[in-house]
Amino acid sequence: MKVLLLGATGLTGGIALNELLARDEVESVVVPVRKPLNIVHSKLHQQEMDFDRMEDHAGLFEVNVIMCCLGTTIKKAGSQEQFRKVDYGYCLKAAELGRAAGAQAFILMSAIGSSSSSTIFYNRVKGELENGVKGLGYPYLSIYHPSLLLGNRPESRLGEAMGAKAMPLINRALFGPLEKYRGIEAAKVARAMVNEACSLASESAAEQVVQIREYQDIVKLSDQTG
Repeated sequence: MKVLLLGATGLTGGIALNELLARDEVESVVVPVRKPLNIVHSKLHQQEMDFDRMEDHAGLFEVNVIMCCLGTTIKKAGSQEQFRKVDYGYCLKAAELGRAAGAQAFILMSAIGSSSSSTIFYNRVKGELENGVKGLGYPYLSIYHPSLLLGNRPESRLGEAMGAKAMPLINRALFGPLEKYRGIEAAKVARAMVNEACSLASESAAEQVVQIREYQDIVKLSDQTG
């Protein structure tokens, strides 16, 4: 199978890239980038692009599965407008190009609490993206709702670092309906997404499938053996 991965320079996306390259089910991994990654692999196809002109590379989206781990923060983006441009605009455009090119599955990393009706800007943008992708008619759509992602990021995020230190204690207090708010290792999320993508190599959806993946589901998927 051929997979296109968005967000390969991020915490979860970087782990997902290595996982994809190691899987026998994956023939090639297409990675749109602003700058080349310092990785050389026979399966890896990097394409430098201006993300504001993704449509200039429409042929790149002729793949079986698209995995989207692309995202930023308002602080890094510089404004709510720029945040929305990345987390909504770029992700939705990629989904549109993929569907137009015949991609059959889209696996999206969103966030817990995402809702287009949320009063929280971040959650509202994520929810609007989910609604937009759902409307494209992918035969298979899986949306991940992790809470705080744990792991060593390329860039420092003070709030997340502080939360990560407290998370082991907090996680023990979150059970039942609150379990979905547990912090989770980015490696588990990445592995779950890759396991799910690879499982599609031998399956075809008879009708449209939309999955919502929360904490326990993500953990189970990550523990599956390829």
